[in-house]
Order: sequence, then structure tokens, then C-alpha cells
Amino acid sequence: MSDKQKSIVGGMTVLGITGLICKIVAVLYRIPLAWLIGEQGIGTFQLVFPTYNLLLTLSSAGLPVAISRMVSFSLAKNDPRNAHRIFRSALSVLTLLGIIGTFLMIVFNPFLSDRVGDPETKLGFVAIAPALAIVCTMSAFRGFMQGQQNMFPTAISQLIEQISKVIISLPLAWMGARVGVTEPGQINIGFAAAGALLGNSIGEACALFYMTLVYRRNRQPILRRPQDESIEPLSRKTMMLRLFSMAIPITLAACIVPLAAFIDSGMIVNNLMGPAGFTREEARAMYGRYSGYVINLINVPTALAQAISMSLVPAVSAAIARKDWRTVRVQSHTGLRMAFLIGLPCSLGMSMLSREILTLIYSFPTPAALAQTSELLSMSSFTIVLFTVVQATSGILQGLRKQRIPMYTLLLGVGLKILMNYNLIGVRDINIYGAPLSSLVCYLVSMLPNLYYVHKYAHLPFDPVNIFLKPLFATAAMGGIIYLLQWALPSSRVVTILLILGGIVAYAGFGLLFGAFTKQDLKPFTGALRRKKTIKAQPDRAE
Repeated sequence: MSDKQKSIVGGMTVLGITGLICKIVAVLYRIPLAWLIGEQGIGTFQLVFPTYNLLLTLSSAGLPVAISRMVSFSLAKNDPRNAHRIFRSALSVLTLLGIIGTFLMIVFNPFLSDRVGDPETKLGFVAIAPALAIVCTMSAFRGFMQGQQNMFPTAISQLIEQISKVIISLPLAWMGARVGVTEPGQINIGFAAAGALLGNSIGEACALFYMTLVYRRNRQPILRRPQDESIEPLSRKTMMLRLFSMAIPITLAACIVPLAAFIDSGMIVNNLMGPAGFTREEARAMYGRYSGYVINLINVPTALAQAISMSLVPAVSAAIARKDWRTVRVQSHTGLRMAFLIGLPCSLGMSMLSREILTLIYSFPTPAALAQTSELLSMSSFTIVLFTVVQATSGILQGLRKQRIPMYTLLLGVGLKILMNYNLIGVRDINIYGAPLSSLVCYLVSMLPNLYYVHKYAHLPFDPVNIFLKPLFATAAMGGIIYLLQWALPSSRVVTILLILGGIVAYAGFGLLFGAFTKQDLKPFTGALRRKKTIKAQPDRAE
């Protein structure tokens, strides 16, 4: 494996492992949260997030990617002066946008709660609103560090953010659940969800504090890099024009999925109560199972997809700045191969073990609730591989300055998703199952043209055997092993853990056997560990 491949795989590894840890913590966090606030509270808690995510994406999705790309481009040209000035300008804009988003969410919280069909969400919208300003500001620092292809600060800040949320949110949810309650066994759903959401805001503030410290420590080293004096400082107007010309298409593309979730948050509950004929409590519980349990589990492996995308943008952009098309092809090939290597086994494994995983992690009030959630997870798990490839191809296209393409393809997919949701969820016999069906169509429609354009604009030779077929064969063999183990072993929580571990070992073995990955793929990880041990073993030397 070349140094260029090691660089991008190393970046994916740092963000991917951290993202996995954060998502696992988020899944485990739902266990005590569900005990504290119940299915109804989880439903109310989840109804707030689509609106928050949409406003957050509108205000902060495109600019951090633009910062990352412009900083990596400037540093590749030996121009640290403009790289730092780009960051400072974008930081001001992102902070202002975040403050505006916070203000809008607080002022319009009555309208937002009416739109999702749950009056208990009013206080929750106010509690999560400060996180908008905090995350927008933090995303500028993350983009600046990623532009230097340094993924560690982003990874550590994600860990701080997630752990702080858990530590703070659960006590606040517990206190909120008891506000104004007079009878044993009852909870205040609105205050309970608001307490958990306020903990999210405080957790984001802890992560921002860390990123500020990292920036202060790294500011001078970047300014001391060699400067090509023939490059003139960019005017503020020029910087902002370039930033927004890159950021706006990326923001629009990034907004498409949160916009669909925002529409879903109002459409699903209202359609379940209206045409489908379910009560508010039944509709809220179904939405809570789908968005709080199923989507939360799906998000664990998709953390690796986001890591791939975040690593590809600055890496491809820097190669474009050097006009190094060989590196563009190598990194694009690596990114696509990693997407299928990760997405295929996660999709099949989670689908086959859906009931076992849910039983291992969560408790359900009735067998019918477990059965429905298991079926939803089994269907939804196949979005993992589609979403992973969409994220990887979007990152490559953004690095190639073709950010409009993933915007258009996602827009097409989400348009079909909304149309299908509207027509399927209101049918009582289909109900909530229309949501995962429409998601599968959405990402499939987005993935196929993205793959075509990546091959076209990255000048990437068509290589289905190494990119897709080898991971597919290893995944199918893994599925066979899991099926045999399920048939041979009795059902229990210990057996579920063994099935998961058996699937991982089987996939690793068959992956090596079929050549889906090689021992060379592990060198960036083992090499990093060896270098770390060597550095620790060496005595300090005077400069």
C-alpha cells in the first residue's frame, strides 16, 4: 500500500473508530434513557431532532467542508497565510449563522411543535436550540484541522461531545420526568425529553471548549510554515465568494436528507394518526421505535461512512491542487473499496441478527413491539451499504469540485422517498414499514449515478471485482456462517455476542481468502502503533 493510501486509510481509521465508539455509546445511552422516559418519551425526544438537524445543516454543513478544501488547497500551494485567513473569515460567518438558528428555534417553537403533531415537544425545541450556535462555531475549528488532514482533534471532540451528553443528559432527563408528577409510575414526558435535549447542548459546549484549546495550540505552527511570497493575500470579498461558491451546493446537498427527515417527522406521525387510523400514543410509540431504536442502530456503522467522506474531501482536493491525477485515482479507488468493505457485511449481519441485537440491547413492553422493531431493523439495515457508498462518492465528487452532482442525485432520491412515504405510511396495512422501503429507494437512486460520475471525473478505471464482488463474496460466506450458528445454537444474550463475534471473524477470514482485503490494508494501523511505541521509547533530545 502506498503512502497516499495509508494517509487516507489512516484518516478514515481515526474518524471511523471514534465514530463507532460514539455511536455505540449513543445506542447504549438509549437503554437507560428509555427506562427513564419510556417509548412515549423517546418518541417526543426523537421528534425534535429532525428540525434541529435541518437548521444545523443549513447553517453549518457546507462551510466546514469548504474550509477543509480551501485550507488543504492553500497548504498544498505553500500558502499558510491565506489558509488561516480563510478559517478566520468562515468562523465569523458560522458563529453568526448559528446564533440566528438558535434564535429562530426558540421564537418559533410553538409552530414547530404543532407541525410535528406533539405539543410535548415545545420545551424540547428550546432546550436544544443553544446547540445550534455551539456546533456551528465548533464546525469551523473542525474544518480547519481537517484541512490539514489532521483528524485527531475532530475525533477527540466527538468523544468528548458524546460522553458529556450521556453524563449530563440522563440526570437532567430523570429530574425532568418528575416535574409536576403526583402519582407513582407517571412521568412528565415534555420535561423529561427537554432535560435530555438540554444535556445535548451542554455536551456540545464541552466539545467546543476542547476545540478552542486545540486551535490555540496549533495556530502558531501553521503560521510558521514556509510561505510562498509570490502568492498575494486574498481579499475578504474574494475569500467569501470562494467559500460560498463551494459551500452553497454542498449545503444544499447536505440539507436534502435532513429535509426529508424533517418532513418525515411531521408526515409519519400525522399519517399514522390520520389515514392509517392509529391513536396519538400508538403513532408516537411507532415513530419512537423506528427513529429512536432502529435508526440509532443503523447510525453505528454509518459513522464509518462519514469518516470515509470527511477523509476523502481534503485528500482529493490537495491532489487536485498538485494536478496529481494518479493520487486522485488511488484515493478514489480506496474510498470506494472501503465503502463496500464496510457497508456490505454491516448490512447483511444486522439484518440477519436484528431480533437478537434488539433483545440484547433494549427491553420492549410487548412481544408485538419487539417483532415490529425487529422487522423494521431487518429492512432498514440494507440502507447501510447504500448510504456508505453515497457518502464516499459524495466526498470524492466534492474534492473534485463537482459538488452539484451529489446534490442533484440526492434531491432525486429524497423526492422519491417523500412521495413514497406520503402514499405508503397512510395505508394501515403498511404503516411505519413504508419509511424503510422509501429510504432504500432513496439511496439506491442516489448511489448509481454517483458511481458513474466518480468513474468519469476521477478518470477511475472500472474495477467491479476488487471494489464490489470480492467484498460481496466474503459477505455472502459470512452470512452462511451466521445462519449455521443461528440454527445450531440456542437463543440467548451470550449466544448473540458469539454470533456477532463469529460473523466478524468469518468476514475477516473470508475477506483474506477472497482477496477483498489484504494484510497490506492493515499496515497503516500497525505502523501507527509501532511508530507510537518507538517515539515513547526514544529519550528526549535537546534541539
